[in-house]
Amino acid sequence: MLAEAASARGLTLHIVGIRGEARDEIERFPHTWVKWGEIGKMFRALDENGCGDIVIIGGVDRPDFSNVQLDLGAINTLPFILSLGKGGDDHVLSRVVRFFEQKGYRVHGAGDVAPELLAGEGVLGGRTPSAEDKADIALALRVVGALGRLDIGQAAVVVKGHVLAVEAAEGTDAMLTRCAELRATGRTGRRSRGGVLVKAPKPGQEERVDLPTIGPDTVTKAAEAGLSGIAVAAGGVLMAERGATIGAADQHGLFLVGVTLAERNGA
Repeated sequence: MLAEAASARGLTLHIVGIRGEARDEIERFPHTWVKWGEIGKMFRALDENGCGDIVIIGGVDRPDFSNVQLDLGAINTLPFILSLGKGGDDHVLSRVVRFFEQKGYRVHGAGDVAPELLAGEGVLGGRTPSAEDKADIALALRVVGALGRLDIGQAAVVVKGHVLAVEAAEGTDAMLTRCAELRATGRTGRRSRGGVLVKAPKPGQEERVDLPTIGPDTVTKAAEAGLSGIAVAAGGVLMAERGATIGAADQHGLFLVGVTLAERNGA
């Protein structure tokens, strides 16, 4: 989606994809595949294609370094590679950004290239949150803020003033699946629909990488968990397949809203 948006703006691009992580769809564009550990090959691909400006996008699993085959470029940066085995996601990704910057590259956020991929402000679908929903949103935003300061997660679920779940290493989908199981067993105290999912960047997060993301699957999972809707940080959350995501919210009867920075700060 980012490559399509960049191409539509007339930008020349080249994609470097990590095998086993990036999807084959990148082959529709000029590209180079690299394996974990092929840092020298990655830099050659960037330099040979004139890529002084880069965007880092997409989720990856942390590799098992015992199985990574290092090329010469990786061996020359071994202390940096070993440092990636420690710390939370934000710590690791901030180091990755600094690493590229120290090599002379300019790192941009996806929203710099394609602002239309970011969630907008206000009501995004056909439904509006109730006063009770807004109270749950406010509490969930405080929870996400507290989680973020510890570099834990970017999402929380609150139902009728009760913190039902927080996101950790398992990710949003797994968290929502857990919520659905709790709802099915009646352990939430309610079987009827209610509650919200909130996603927002961590306080002080390096927002050029690892922005929270939602898409149609997120909406479906939220519906299965019996939630009333989803609130996201306006301008701070990527919305994959925007039209399909809003359509899914309307189809499932969920509200979808983008909250402002002032609302996130409790103003």
